[in-house]
Order: sequence, then C-alpha cells, then structure tokens
Amino acid sequence: MEYLEDYEPGSVHDYDEVVSLSAEEIVEFATAYDPQPFHVDPEAAAAGPFGGLIASGWQTAALSTRLMVKHYFPAGGSLGSPGIDALRWPKPVRPGDQLRLRVTVRSTRPSGSRPERGVLASYVEMLDAAGDTVFSCECVNLMRRQPLS
Repeated sequence: MEYLEDYEPGSVHDYDEVVSLSAEEIVEFATAYDPQPFHVDPEAAAAGPFGGLIASGWQTAALSTRLMVKHYFPAGGSLGSPGIDALRWPKPVRPGDQLRLRVTVRSTRPSGSRPERGVLASYVEMLDAAGDTVFSCECVNLMRRQPLS
C-alpha cells in the first residue's frame, strides 16, 4: 500500500508481528515521559490501583505508531496526521504482554484543495494475546494519491 486508492474502506488489516515491553523498558519510558508511580516504581505499583507495574498508555500508542509505519504505511505513502480522536486504553499493558496491531479502514476521500493527496480515516487497535483491545484510537492520515496519467 502506497497510495490512498490502495486502502479499501471496511478492510481489516491484522498484522502477525508481536511486540512486548520489559519492565525495564516500561520504567525507562515512564521515567522520561509519564513518571506516575504505577509506571516507574514496581513496589508502589504493586500496592497501587493496578496491582503491579503497567506501561504508560503513551508508550503503547508509540508502539502502535511504529507498527503502523512498518506495516500499514510500508511504502511511505503517509504525509502525516492532522490528529487522532477517541484515544482509549481499556486494559493495562503489563511487562511481557504480547501485543499486535489491527487496523480497520474507515473511509478515504480525495482532498478538496490538493488533488495529489487525500484523507484516510482508520480505526487502530493494539490487541493482547487473548485478543483483548489494550489501546485504540481513530486516526486520520494525509495520504499520497496515485499520480495522474
């Protein structure tokens, strides 16, 4: 997939690549960007509301972005994103959880002002090994369109 026209509304893209985070990676990320006790201190996390260390939702979002760039936009057709809606973290991510990406194409439309690009709306999910959603969002991307002949 390289162009807007390559994305079929309603199509679901499940990717087999599995990623996980170690406790050390969770603490390192959270120390820099989200230093809440349940992300940075295993002892405090054990006594906290989640009963143990969990990843920052922002780290999970970053993992989803990495996988989207690798699999969903492999040829570099994305021209960036003007925003993300309905960002959710319905289930915490714990050290060692096996996560994978699923993306559903919601809609596509040509740009009204720039004929060389269009808009792709996608529903993005990170799923754990049980198939439960641990992260979701509605993502909008500006995409290249197929060159005019």
